[in-house]
Amino acid sequence: MLSLLYQEGPSTEGIFRRSGSAKTCKELKEKLDSGAEVDLACESIFVTASLFKDFLRNIPGSILSSQLCDKWVSVMDQGNNEEKIKSIQRLIEQLPRANVVLLRYIFGVLHGIEMRSEENQMNAFNLAICIAPSLLWPPVSSTPDIESEFAKKISSLVQFLTENCCRIFGEEITSLFGEILMTCKRENSSVLVIITDSTYDKPGPYHKMLSQRIPCSCSHNL
Repeated sequence: MLSLLYQEGPSTEGIFRRSGSAKTCKELKEKLDSGAEVDLACESIFVTASLFKDFLRNIPGSILSSQLCDKWVSVMDQGNNEEKIKSIQRLIEQLPRANVVLLRYIFGVLHGIEMRSEENQMNAFNLAICIAPSLLWPPVSSTPDIESEFAKKISSLVQFLTENCCRIFGEEITSLFGEILMTCKRENSSVLVIITDSTYDKPGPYHKMLSQRIPCSCSHNL
């Protein structure tokens, strides 16, 4: 999903704002949950974006961790940008490693979209409004007024994260998707997508290659 969003998102007007077909999303989600192969490469990119946001909303406790909710909310009350960045980096260090790796890819995608915002009409502010509710939510429900104020603060946080992602996560964030190989194999009508995480290119537990095989019945060149 992320590789498709990275490739098509920057050139798609309203990406993450426009929703995919609810019926298609429901059907594909059921297939994904059952472990069946899903043809995402030939679906609307808005469907992929909707599915990915749904995936994020179903991470227990949220990817930014609801247990750290109060600390995340207070970040934007820090003094200058440098203090905000240091506070964010300290909070990121408290997250599970898997969450951090996924966050780097997410903001790598958002950065690529923001860089072409004149084309896709999705600057950091617009992206934050659309995706922030999927990244963090409070551990307990509250009144509508409090939830509305919380939503504004988290959107402001995600906007800041997007605008400063290279300083927060490192310049490598711009090249996380730098080695994407897509090969259409006619014999089994599939697309092989390989993403090499160049951030962890040193030997160790985090050195990895992420691969996903996606069936493809479309006739256009990939």
